[in-house]
Amino acid sequence: MKINVTVWNEGRHEKLSEKIAAVYPDGIHGAIGGALEKAGGFKVRTATLDDSGQGLPDEVLNDTDVLIWWGHMAHGDVEDTIVEKVADHVRGGMGLIVLHSGHYSKIFKKLTGTNCSLRWRDDDSCRVWVVNPAHPIAQGIDGYIDLKNEEMYGEPFGIPNPDEVVFISWFGGGEVMRSGCCFNVERGKMFYFQPGHESYPTYYNEKIQRVLANACRWAAPVGEITSTASCEHRKIPTGEVK
Repeated sequence: MKINVTVWNEGRHEKLSEKIAAVYPDGIHGAIGGALEKAGGFKVRTATLDDSGQGLPDEVLNDTDVLIWWGHMAHGDVEDTIVEKVADHVRGGMGLIVLHSGHYSKIFKKLTGTNCSLRWRDDDSCRVWVVNPAHPIAQGIDGYIDLKNEEMYGEPFGIPNPDEVVFISWFGGGEVMRSGCCFNVERGKMFYFQPGHESYPTYYNEKIQRVLANACRWAAPVGEITSTASCEHRKIPTGEVK
């Protein structure tokens, strides 16, 4: 049984900047979705903020096992009703993977209960160190991931203590950050992953793609998803996904 993954992206940068559109001609959501399809074991849907229902109407959420969220310039445009529905699904068992500037999204701040602020500056080299090599999300990643260009995100990172830290990033200026953080949210699982600034081809990096596929498998629900928002229960077949 394949894992149903919805890759949600604001999709605004690609429309407003020719430079960014050249990096991600099919959108960031297209790059991530294509990588997951190539990895196998996933049924992938992509959605953007400007789609009907802001890309996340009930019929989409009800058919999503894992939601990937990329946001940056339009956090405030996401309707509170959408945030409430997503939060309800996560609490009921749906997986959520929050990427890069999504740390400041309404949904991440709601589920962490903190301001999620951090230090940042522009372009720098980045080494993403594996600090929990036994974790399922780190499988297939040998030691670290080198990224020539990334936006620097650094500590202090205003989040609650993660249940597990899988990666710590180090930047050329000496800054560090807990860049791969796992949280248990009632019956659901949430993973925050720092790399992925819109100006750089980070999501074409094979190791980054491996992390995202691993994270989707880790976050996928086992058993029944309960959503009080949709007043229904969904049965998720158990078993290994290869």
